[in-house]
Amino acid sequence: MGHLDHATFGWLTPALSYAMACVGAALGLRCTVRALDATGRSRRNWLLTAASAIGTGIWTMHFVAMLGFGVTGTDIRYDVPLTILSLVIAMAVVGVGVFAVGYGRDRLRSLLIGGLTTGVGVASMHYMGMAALRLHGDVRYDPVLVGLSVLIAVVAATAALWAALNIHSPVAVAVASLVMGAAVSSMHYTGMLAVRVEVVPSAAPLPGATVMQFIFPLAVGLGSYLFITSAFVALSPTAKERAAYAHAGRLTEPDERAVDVAPPGFRAAQATARTHSN
Repeated sequence: MGHLDHATFGWLTPALSYAMACVGAALGLRCTVRALDATGRSRRNWLLTAASAIGTGIWTMHFVAMLGFGVTGTDIRYDVPLTILSLVIAMAVVGVGVFAVGYGRDRLRSLLIGGLTTGVGVASMHYMGMAALRLHGDVRYDPVLVGLSVLIAVVAATAALWAALNIHSPVAVAVASLVMGAAVSSMHYTGMLAVRVEVVPSAAPLPGATVMQFIFPLAVGLGSYLFITSAFVALSPTAKERAAYAHAGRLTEPDERAVDVAPPGFRAAQATARTHSN
């Protein structure tokens, strides 16, 4: 049995992965709140941004945490297509859940469907990412801990979507994102506790890419996307703010209807008076 180390860099990778989960959750929740206040194409675009943010945040959290994962007696590589597929699954399934909440008429039913779908999507991303591992040995899982990790993912996703439906203030969204980030991190490390590796020593080269060749650059790129998108969302006005700006603009426009209520002949008399004065 190989010894598993989940923090080869100390607290750096757990703390950084938690930060990524929180940023993705905050951005996703904020975009969902914006979507619920919008209509038509604008609602769809906000929901797409929310799905990509939550999916990207969860994926980045998982693989940043995996930067600190090691197994004694074997190197680790990652299957590139499966790793990318795990990212696509995360965004696609989270998107289904977010759209169920964004367009559902029955809020309770939409919340349950969205939470279940999103939670299963989060868990699927995690275990698809684990399936991308390539090492000298056999990987097994404790089924009880696997089931617990899936349950945590569903509860966390449902709570996050409930927050998006019921919490609108930026401070409350920030608190909810911290809670969701903690729940997602708990799901990840619960799933990692379920891992058992039976190392089979071998000198054969492992297929796939190393962490620094593939995972690290991709995680940095997606993390940059999250921070840039967060800045854009923070600076863009809400629907209520746009309505207030439009109303203020109408109030400052000159109202030419005032001259239309002048008595008949009033303009002509003014013009005649000006002519005589000249």
